[in-house]
Amino acid sequence: MIRPALPADAEAIARIYNHYILNTVITFEEQVVTPQAMAKRIDDVYAVSLPWLVAESSGTIAGYAYASRWKDRSAYRYSVESTVYLDPAALGVGFGLQLYATLLADLRQQQLHTVIGGIALPNEASIRLHEKFGFRKVAHFEEVGYKFGTWVDVGYWQLIL
Repeated sequence: MIRPALPADAEAIARIYNHYILNTVITFEEQVVTPQAMAKRIDDVYAVSLPWLVAESSGTIAGYAYASRWKDRSAYRYSVESTVYLDPAALGVGFGLQLYATLLADLRQQQLHTVIGGIALPNEASIRLHEKFGFRKVAHFEEVGYKFGTWVDVGYWQLIL
């Protein structure tokens, strides 16, 4: 089931995200996020009328997706950045597809114009997910992140809604 995130989901969302902070270069954050900090992030997304969704399976949060403002300048108001994370136990069963399909439908209803996905590279699964929905690669920045003793490239994929 895909549904809007609730304040009570912040702990599970933080647990999922913290796995990626501690074990991967998929996110460039390096310090774990508390459930309280995650709840504030969810509130911040809702405060600008953007969606934050969770995939729930058997009462457990299997993943989440949300959109955030691309930039703060007013001319960017029709552009958003999309984010999706899945519990490692929920990978490969379709939650990412369901979350992104629902997220993109919500963004289209809000009459937004473009969605941008930033991907730490390499990440073939994320590239496949984005391209399945019609995103195309528009930028590649070399060695812009440094985590776990290695430089990490970032690519940007864009979808015109």
